[in-house]
Amino acid sequence: MPGRLPTKGDFPSGVVLSITPPPSSQKPTNVLILLHGLGDTNASFTRLGQQLNLPETVCISLQAPNPLPFDLGGFHWGDDMVFDQSSGEMDVDTGFKAATRLVLDTIIQEGLIRKCGYKPREIMIFGYGQGGMVGLQAAAEHDGDELGGAISIGGVLPSSLPLKALDKKSKTPVLICKGSRNSAVSDSAVKKIKDAFEFVEAKEWRKTGDSMPQNRDEMLPIMQFFARRLRSTHGVPTGSVELG
Repeated sequence: MPGRLPTKGDFPSGVVLSITPPPSSQKPTNVLILLHGLGDTNASFTRLGQQLNLPETVCISLQAPNPLPFDLGGFHWGDDMVFDQSSGEMDVDTGFKAATRLVLDTIIQEGLIRKCGYKPREIMIFGYGQGGMVGLQAAAEHDGDELGGAISIGGVLPSSLPLKALDKKSKTPVLICKGSRNSAVSDSAVKKIKDAFEFVEAKEWRKTGDSMPQNRDEMLPIMQFFARRLRSTHGVPTGSVELG
């Protein structure tokens, strides 16, 4: 039996998320879980899911569980909050045990698989920055059949990833996207990801930093990854690679 369209009632009331159904009343054959970056909310990735307009794919934009301090307005995925004393910036890699359990147990296992009837292969994760780190850790720790895929923009495997997750390489295919200059994704970070996953594709954009894709060329490898991994009879629409 194929999975059914999830509703907010399939998840605990305290979890903040939005659900964008597939375009044109298509069957929800796939689920794409969207994880925003540090200091953001799920609203921006709700719009991303709408812009992607992926065939037969329901998008779930999940909000990080922890608010930033000082009424800054955004949220973060970390277990702790640590600030660099020299720069004053928040440390991105502060452990993601709670966030990983939220994604793996609450969203994927309990909500999507048990209640909605999806198979792991039909579930993909897309994360940006700190959200990408959570997505990679969740994919690495997922037991059983591989997930449909994991995409990380500027996010690496957390330093706190339990060694047990690296004992056996995950079969979940991974796409890493990074800037060619001043990227948070170093060569050693890519190697660590390749040590944890059997199938890793790394795409380097010609730009400074790891911002979200800004044009068709930057979006193309992501759409190609979707085209290979999404279970769809319609293919990926050519117009959906444009992001505003």
